[in-house]
Amino acid sequence: MTIRRLPETLVNQIAAGEVVERPAAALKELIENSLDAGATRIAVALENGGIDHLSVGDDGSGMAPAEMRLAIERHCTSKLATGDLSAIATMGFRGEALPSIGSVATLSLTSRTRAVASGVSGWRLVVDNGRIVEDGPAAAAPGTLVAVDGLFAAVPARRKFLKSPRSELAACLDVVRRLAMARADVGFEVVHDGRRLLALAPVADGPAGLVARLAALLGADFAENAVAVDLEREGLRLGGLAAIATYNRGVADHQYLFVNRRPVKDRLLTGALRGAYHDLLARDRHPVAALFLDIPADFVDVNVHPAKTEVRFRDAAVVRGLIVSGLRRALDGAGHRAATTVSDMALAAFAVPAFAAPTPEPRFAAAPPPGLALAEPPRLFHEFPPAFRPAAPDGDSGAALPPPPPESHPLGAARGQVAATYIVAETADALILVDQHAAHERLTLERMKRALGDGGVAVQALLVPIVVDLDLIAAARIAERAAELAELGLDVEAFGDSAILVRGVPALLGRADPEALVRDLADDLAAWGRAVSLKEKLDLVAATMACHGSVRAGRSLSIAEMNALLREMEVTPHSGQCNHGRPTWVRLAKTDIEKLFGRR
Repeated sequence: MTIRRLPETLVNQIAAGEVVERPAAALKELIENSLDAGATRIAVALENGGIDHLSVGDDGSGMAPAEMRLAIERHCTSKLATGDLSAIATMGFRGEALPSIGSVATLSLTSRTRAVASGVSGWRLVVDNGRIVEDGPAAAAPGTLVAVDGLFAAVPARRKFLKSPRSELAACLDVVRRLAMARADVGFEVVHDGRRLLALAPVADGPAGLVARLAALLGADFAENAVAVDLEREGLRLGGLAAIATYNRGVADHQYLFVNRRPVKDRLLTGALRGAYHDLLARDRHPVAALFLDIPADFVDVNVHPAKTEVRFRDAAVVRGLIVSGLRRALDGAGHRAATTVSDMALAAFAVPAFAAPTPEPRFAAAPPPGLALAEPPRLFHEFPPAFRPAAPDGDSGAALPPPPPESHPLGAARGQVAATYIVAETADALILVDQHAAHERLTLERMKRALGDGGVAVQALLVPIVVDLDLIAAARIAERAAELAELGLDVEAFGDSAILVRGVPALLGRADPEALVRDLADDLAAWGRAVSLKEKLDLVAATMACHGSVRAGRSLSIAEMNALLREMEVTPHSGQCNHGRPTWVRLAKTDIEKLFGRR
């Protein structure tokens, strides 16, 4: 087989496969060029999802005719003046985008520099699938307009792999949104098939401008339900907004990560983001965040992928620690907040029923009928660990405390229970509904985490040890981790080949069911595998235990117990969501309730 040099056109088409896989990839490269050219306004036009036509116009520095001819040649760029790849400060640097696009589409460049005299025309250069078909003067405003027509029209094998116009449009909009987040000081406009889809005015660079830009792109709901992230460590800085846990999504598409203002999709960063929320969200839910990492240029390598979406860090552990710490600090500061959208969904679920004759309730005389005993609902002070039980007046350990005035606490004063599951509380201007099991589950988890940080969870020895029968493999898993489980307050040992003897449970769990707890932990260990240390999954183990030690739905609580639960929620981080990411409370404003009844 004879070795030969490939034609330049074929080389460019091969390179285009790495750089330009779809319209959104071409759009990304062109917008990055505009940003590097100092543009303050960028206009994007698309037709048929960008498949038939896409253009990017800017008011940047523009190009002279000689520069335009160089720009369509491979590896020609103005962005590596020093030739130092370890300190890249521009969005682009490879010099491959324009020649790659021009090899698989009709590429039109129209540009004019600001240095030319007023009234002097600009220049136009057209490349049709690798061939220059036009090169001459043209009327143009200062800046550059790049148009791409018929992407892959001459390469049917590539064009057939494009998705539907709607899918390609969605990908293009995602590219614009990410770049618009990175540069709030630049205005963006997107028009598709003559319809304006996006119009963003430039805003002042800084925290206030960033929040305004994120609210415009991600919605006011995101801004209302997010906390500010701001942490600096070892010359690295993390900023941005992260949504509280109850404001989440079913897919991970709403995570926007930037390194030195470059949008990236990096596994290390997404893993760190997920790790920061790991005990706040269910496994099938994903956080929403826009995070900006500013680091020295020589600390990161952006030259690892043709599309420049992946990066490598000199010290990945420091970056991961910064993200997890910064997010946890910000989320801890959210306190007992729950997403405002939860209340909106609750109100939307209300419907005015048709009037019907009420079902008469049976009336009893002074004494109930034979066989029917009316008993006072059981009081559940014993269901709460000692640290949670509300204090009673001196000399009367069982007396109920008077309810506090509704305006004296954020979550108000308890007024009663619904279905022995939901606490109803009142504030000065709203009604609060609390899921008692979900709320107590979170409080128990946070209490266990504090105990672990203070040296370990106290063990409550069982008067009579309990034998839990498991299969051979599950019993072996529990027995192998007995020492680690002991640190969490669970005292177990092997009892034959297929059983576990439980001698003590975490004191914080109160009257937990040891058998159910051991069975759930065995399932958890099976899912995590033998190589994972329980210390790595500490919060998940604690969450499983907390679920077993929490007040269950269907249990009646006294007013004093309800108020004690509310007060602890108000001072406990993350109490707005349970261990699985669901909201623990919903706020219904008085004005919204009045609307339901037609009073407003």
